[in-house]
Formats: sequence, structure tokens, C-alpha cells
Amino acid sequence: MRKYIGEIGLTITAIIWGSGFVASSVALEYYTPYQLMAGRFLIGALILCLIFNNKLKGIKRKTLIKGAILGCILYTAFALQTVGLQFTTPSKNAFLTAINVVIVPFIGFLIYKRKINVFELGGAVLAILGVAILSLQLSFEINLGDFLTVCCAFAFAFHIFYTSKFVEDEDPVVLTLVQMAVAAIIAFIVVFSKGETAFSFEPAGLYPLVYLGIFSTTVAFLLQTIAQKYISETKAAIILSTEAFWGMAFSVAILSEVLTLRMGIGAVLILSAIILSETRFSFLMFRKSKIE
Repeated sequence: MRKYIGEIGLTITAIIWGSGFVASSVALEYYTPYQLMAGRFLIGALILCLIFNNKLKGIKRKTLIKGAILGCILYTAFALQTVGLQFTTPSKNAFLTAINVVIVPFIGFLIYKRKINVFELGGAVLAILGVAILSLQLSFEINLGDFLTVCCAFAFAFHIFYTSKFVEDEDPVVLTLVQMAVAAIIAFIVVFSKGETAFSFEPAGLYPLVYLGIFSTTVAFLLQTIAQKYISETKAAIILSTEAFWGMAFSVAILSEVLTLRMGIGAVLILSAIILSETRFSFLMFRKSKIE
């Protein structure tokens, strides 16, 4: 039952993040990328503090350290992705960010000598192929933006991995609260250092920012942290990679993007990746044995 809680939680997280592509595209017309990050992390930290203020009492030092580590990694990942996007295409940015799905199992193998699950690794490879077909244009040029986005993928991979590791013996709510607060502090330091202190309060820009703060940040990262208590980090990365599929679905539904055959193939590969990592295609073996 706990496994299903993790899977459902991460699926909802991926859906919310997918919808966030639309909200971000609208909000960026009114805010700089650094203002957007500062706003969403601040909203996330404030909401979590208001709702779970009773958990603020007696936070242990080790929890603060773990939350701060996750907050630093999280902001670094978003910043690298944002800066990288200024030098590369959105499709390449989305694809290269998604390669975190194949990096996660190797972090456990190289740092903690964890055995790599062949089926989960196969699912990760399928997922990355699906994201590639879904978002990548036929351009093989490598530039600064691509390099920064690959660094961002490593940062997100470490965030997923250490979220799974830290949440084993920590309260996921407190862990999420601390990382949001740390990410918000870093974000505002960057905003003030860049002199981007003039925030827009126009409703057209404020509404998508609030949506990103409440749903794509507060709800999504809280769900991710709680869900990763019940599921392996590699499976978590595979499920979270469906963000690309949901982003496509919301773009088609809300922004009237045309659905293509390539999008359909990419979606099928991502779905196959989840089925492989979850079932190891055991249902096919069962059917074969029944026929024999």
C-alpha cells in the first residue's frame, strides 16, 4: 500500500509540474527568471510555515543541515536550468534536464556502492528516449546553454537521490519546509545582488506566480518528499520524468499546441518505461506460461 502512495504522490507531482510550464511561460512576461524563482520559493516557505508552524518547535540540527543541503541543490538546479534556457532552445533544455533519470541510479552505485536494478535502468533509458522524441529537435550543436542544462540535470538527480536518502529518518514536511526557506533566502540574495527589486503586481502576472508558488512549489515538492519515503530514487526519477508528457498535454489543451505523431510515440515510450520499472513485464511472462 505504501508503494502505491509513493507512486500516486509522484504522479500528481509530475502532473502539477507539467501544468507549471504554461504558468511559467505566462509569468515570465512580467518577471525575470530570478524574480520568479524568489517569488515561488517565498510563497512555498510561507505557506508551509503557516500550515505546519507546530512542527517548527524543536527542529533538530541534523534536520536543518539536511534541509539546507536540499535547498541549496534545488536552487542551484533551477538557476542552472534558467540560465541555460537563455542560450539554448526550450526543447533541448527540457530534454537535457530530463537526463537526470539515467543519472540517479549511477549516483547510488558510484557513491554508495548500491547495486543497479537492470529493469529500473532499462526503464530510465526508455524514459529518456521518450522525452527525447517528445521534445528534442534534430539539432546536434552543443553550446553553453546545453552544458549548463546538463549540469542542471546532475543537480536535479542529486536532489532526487538525497531526498530519498534524507527522508528515510526525517519528517518529510519539516524537510520540505527547511529546503523551501533556504531556497527562498538564496533566491532573494541573488535578486537583490542583481538589482532586480522592482516586482510587478499586475494580476495577469501575479496569478500564474501564485499558482507556481502554491501548486508547483508547495504542493508538488511536499508530495515529492513524502512520496520518496515509500519508493526508490530511480523509480521516483522515472515517474517524475512524465513531467514532459504532462507539459505536452497541458500545452495541447490550454495553449492549443498541435498534437503530432512524434509526441504520441514519445508518450508511449515514457509509459512503457514506467510499466517496465514497475512490473518488469512480468504479466507477459505470466501469460506466456499460461499458454504453454
